[in-house]
Amino acid sequence: MVEEGALLWEPTPEVVRNAKITRYLAWLGRSGDYTSLWQWSVDAPAEFWSSIWDYFDVVGARGDGPVISGTMPGAEWFTGSTLNYAANALRLAASDPDRPAVVFRDETGGRRTLTLGELAEEVARVRTGLAGLGVGRGDRVAAYAPNVPETLIAFLATASLGAIWSSCSPDFGAPSVIDRFTQIEPKVLIAVDGYAYNGKWFDRAEVVRDIAAKLPTLVARVRMAPGAEPEAPPGAAVRTLGWADLRGSAGPMAFEPVPFGHPLWIVYSSGTTGLPKPIVHGHGGVVLEHLKALSFHQDLGAEDVFFWYTTTGWMMWNYLIGGLLVGATVLLYDGSATHPGTDTLWRLAAEEKVTYFGTGAPYLIASMKAGLRPGGLTALRGLGSTGSPLPPEGFAWVHDALPEVQLGSFSGGTDVCTGFVGAVPLLPVRAGVIPCRCLGARVESFDPSGAPVIGEVGELVVTAPMPSMPVMFWNDADGSRYRESYFADYPGVWRHGDWIKILPDGGSVIYGRSDSTLNRGGVRMGTSEFYRVVERFDEIADSLVIDTGQLGQDGRLLLYVTLAEGATLSDELVMSLRRALREGLSPRHVPNEIIVVPGIPRTLSGKKLEVPVRKILLGVPPEKAANLDAMANPEVLAHFTPTEQ
Repeated sequence: MVEEGALLWEPTPEVVRNAKITRYLAWLGRSGDYTSLWQWSVDAPAEFWSSIWDYFDVVGARGDGPVISGTMPGAEWFTGSTLNYAANALRLAASDPDRPAVVFRDETGGRRTLTLGELAEEVARVRTGLAGLGVGRGDRVAAYAPNVPETLIAFLATASLGAIWSSCSPDFGAPSVIDRFTQIEPKVLIAVDGYAYNGKWFDRAEVVRDIAAKLPTLVARVRMAPGAEPEAPPGAAVRTLGWADLRGSAGPMAFEPVPFGHPLWIVYSSGTTGLPKPIVHGHGGVVLEHLKALSFHQDLGAEDVFFWYTTTGWMMWNYLIGGLLVGATVLLYDGSATHPGTDTLWRLAAEEKVTYFGTGAPYLIASMKAGLRPGGLTALRGLGSTGSPLPPEGFAWVHDALPEVQLGSFSGGTDVCTGFVGAVPLLPVRAGVIPCRCLGARVESFDPSGAPVIGEVGELVVTAPMPSMPVMFWNDADGSRYRESYFADYPGVWRHGDWIKILPDGGSVIYGRSDSTLNRGGVRMGTSEFYRVVERFDEIADSLVIDTGQLGQDGRLLLYVTLAEGATLSDELVMSLRRALREGLSPRHVPNEIIVVPGIPRTLSGKKLEVPVRKILLGVPPEKAANLDAMANPEVLAHFTPTEQ
C-alpha cells in the first residue's frame, strides 16, 4: 500500500511564478504563503470577495450596499449590485470574436467547434426565440439534454434573459425528471429524442412525451434536433417546435441586469430517497466563486483547454462551462468514458491538447487497474478528481503515469457548486491528502460536542457564509427545508455530511459520508478507508461496505464485491481480504460476510449508494429506500436484501 502523505509532486519555481494566484497576490500587494492568504480570505470575507470582483473586473454595477450582511442561514451579498452571468461569460465576444470558445466531441468521433463570436451569435438567436415564446425574468427553462453545444447555448440564452435554467441528463428516467421539473413549473422544455452511449442508441421520444404531459405550466416544447418540428394541432395548449425554429431569427445580444442573488439555475440533490431538493444558486455567487476557483485553484486562463467528464445532470457540467468566465476553451464530450476502451478519455485529451483534465475518482481507479499509461498528453498541466475520495494508490498512479502533472483532488458538492477543499499550484501534492482549504471557505472539523479539532476525524462544517451557497430552495417559502438540510445540527453552522480530518498544515483527508460511517466497537471509520484496502486487490472491480448496526446495538458488517473479469471469490482471496482489513484497519473491521454481486449500486453521477442499501438491509423496500430512476444501475438492488445477511 502507498503511505498516506507520501510526497509525490512539488511545484517548480516556474510553476509558482506563472500561477494565476501568484499574480493575484502581487495585485493585492500581499506577501506570504497560501496559508496566510487563506486565513485572510476567511477572516476578512468582505475584503476578500470585494477583491475578487475588482481583480476580475466583473461585468456589472457595484451597488453602495455592504458586501455581506447577516449570518448563516440567510446571509446576503453585494446588496444593491447588479450583473448577469451570461454577460461575464461572453464579455470578450465583441472584442475578440475569433477566440476559441467551445470544442465538442462525441463517442462516434464527431467534432464541432465554436468561436466566442459564433457562440454569442447563437446565444442571441436562441435568446430571441425564447423571448418570442414569452420567456422573461424569473421564468424557468428546463432541459432534458446531453452535453452538447446546444445545451450550453440554451443555458446562456436563458441566463441572459434573467430566466432560470434547470437541466437533467437524458439517461434519467421519466419519474426522476418529473420529480425534479414538476417542482419548478417550467415554461419551456428543451429535449432530445434520444442519445448515444456505449455504442448504442437510446430512444427517449416517449419519455419526453411523458415528461411534457406532467408539466402543466409549459407553453412550448423544443425538440433539440436538426430540422423543424411539426406544429401542434390547432387548439393545443403547448406549442412544439424544433431547434432550427427556436434559433431561426437573428436578434441583438443583450443581457438583463439582475440583483446579485437573482436565481441563475436550479440544481438538485442526488434524489436517492424522497423528492430531490431543488437548490437555487444566484448569478453573482456563481460568477465570483467560479472566477476564484477556476483561476486560482485550477489555474485556468485564456490559454487553456478545459475538460471535465460530466453529464448535464451533475454539477460538474455547471462548473465546466464556467471555464468561459476565465476565457478558457471548454471541451464538451457526449458519450461513454470507456467506449470503445478504458483509455477513451485519455485519447480525447491528447487529441484536443487538453491542459486541464477533470474526471471522477472511479475513472482514475479503473485506469490504474487496467494498467494504462496515457500518452500524448503534451499540453496537460493539471488533472482534477472529484465525486468520491481518491485513495493514496490513485494519487500514486497518477504521479507515476504523469509525473509532471499536478493532481488536484477536490471535495465539495452540488449544494455550493464548487469545492470546499482542493488543490492550488503553490502547494505540493501528497498521497491521499487534499492540499488545502479553498479560498473563502472556512472549513473546519467538528468533534461530537461541536468543538473544532485538528488531526482528528470529525464532521466537515463551514462556519462562515460563502457567496455560492444556495440563495434558497425552490418552493421553500419559509426556508425551513433549507435550514433542516444544513443547519439542524449546529445552529448557524453548515454541516455538509462528510467526515474530514484537517491536518496541522491545512491539508485534509475526506473519509466519506458521515451518515454511512462504520462504527465497530466504538471505533468510527469512514468508508473510503475500507474501500482503499479492498479495491487495491486486482480481483476486485468495485465494492460496497455496510454496517447494519443501530443505536446502541452492533450489527453485521457486510462487504459486497464485484469481481474483475475472470476472477472468482476463492477461499484464498477471502482470507487475503480479511487479513488485509485486519492489518490495515483493525480486527473490528473484518466483515462478517463477503458477498459477490454483479454490480455496486451508484447514482447517475457515479456515487455509491451506501445509505439506501443500508436501509434495504434493515428492511425498507428498495423502491422506498432509493429513487430507482436516479440510479445508473437499478437492476443490481435486487441483490441487496435482508435475506442475504
